[in-house]
Amino acid sequence: MHNNVENNQDINSSSASAFAFSFFLFFVLFAAGAAADLWTKDAAFQALGMPGEYRRIEQPELESAYYLWNGVFGFQTSLNTGALFGLGQGQVHILAVLSFVFLAGIICYVLLFAWKSRFLTVILAFISAGIFGNLYDRLAFHGITDVDGNTISAVRDWILVLFGSYRYPNFNIADSMLVCSAVLLVVYSLWFDKRV
Repeated sequence: MHNNVENNQDINSSSASAFAFSFFLFFVLFAAGAAADLWTKDAAFQALGMPGEYRRIEQPELESAYYLWNGVFGFQTSLNTGALFGLGQGQVHILAVLSFVFLAGIICYVLLFAWKSRFLTVILAFISAGIFGNLYDRLAFHGITDVDGNTISAVRDWILVLFGSYRYPNFNIADSMLVCSAVLLVVYSLWFDKRV
């Protein structure tokens, strides 16, 4: 009987430690991902200016882009009032509300279930960081204004990728975290522990 009590205490202590570590891991990765996204957006817009400003006069053929690999990969600022891949243009308020709902849902899920899997915790941390980074922009906390001084509620995109004549929609680190994490979430759901 005494051994059963000790075993139960060990299990409870182990579960509490796993929960605390997973929750800590979630918030560290969330904060790091969100900080990386917001910092790179600020840096890109400071270096390249508003959409269409970068070397517009000197090199108009570059279409205001700074290429690391000419015609394939570079940086170009743009403002997206929609979601990933430019979907839902002009629906900033609806997308902001959905972002709050998804963030709250993910945090609740991590607290209740996901802490049992570190892999799932990592995935959800980066999804949350991506949601937060773009939500920050949708709420116009970036401080960008139009010529009349009105704040612009739009996501700052700055990564440019071209495949031959196809121009992939500009994106940012938050978008990258969302897409990569969605792929990992599918991998997790197909091949990893289904109990979470």
